[in-house]
Amino acid sequence: MAAGQVITLRLTIQDPLLGVAYSLQDRKSVPVGPVIAGDGPISFDVPVRVAPGPRFLGDFVRSEGASRRFVYLAIGEQAGQRPSAWSRRAKIDIHLLPAGLLEKALAGTVLEARLPGKAGDGSPACATLHPIAGWQVVD
Repeated sequence: MAAGQVITLRLTIQDPLLGVAYSLQDRKSVPVGPVIAGDGPISFDVPVRVAPGPRFLGDFVRSEGASRRFVYLAIGEQAGQRPSAWSRRAKIDIHLLPAGLLEKALAGTVLEARLPGKAGDGSPACATLHPIAGWQVVD
């Protein structure tokens, strides 16, 4: 693996809350690329540098402890929408990418995580979100 090779991770919110803003959030908690949800899924492509180890780096990669790496999706006010009934963010772990899929991403394919958009009470899903069917190679 070349040091600092860039892969693309696609985060797709399956069923976002209509009329609510969603965005990526950079390492300084600034919303990037906000989108107001319509009646379909929303996707964000996240560039991630991969160093030996593997270690995940980049403008959107956050860390917690020695090994946990994740990306935040901002929702409502955190995505820059004012006023909004919501001010949340969702954490998507990337440090647990299966080695086989990481190899495919390093070869140039895009990996996608399809994420739930709504919590059980109908509000925007937040906290740590897990891909609905795991990480998948985009065709």
